[in-house]
Amino acid sequence: MAKGYWIGRVDVSSDEGYKPYAVANGPIFKKWGGRFVVRAGKFTTVEGASRTRNVVIEFPDYETAIACYNSPEYQANIKVRQPHSIADLIIIEGYDGPQPSDG
Repeated sequence: MAKGYWIGRVDVSSDEGYKPYAVANGPIFKKWGGRFVVRAGKFTTVEGASRTRNVVIEFPDYETAIACYNSPEYQANIKVRQPHSIADLIIIEGYDGPQPSDG
């Protein structure tokens, strides 16, 4: 079964205001089996526009990724983040099919 992913791009206007949101996410993501694949880190924008922070969170499957986003805990936490940031977030199903061969 393919995993589910959140792909987020964020510009934070207040680190102090954003911090409670980031701290509260840990238990929420753990409850839904989420784990960080990308969390900030060095990046290079090679095409298009970017934001200052990037995150990829992996979940057991697409349905769980959606359920985490829609959970009362995360919906409440969004309200903590919104005054202090601008975010783009998509939830996407991973790919579980054939990969390019070496030949």
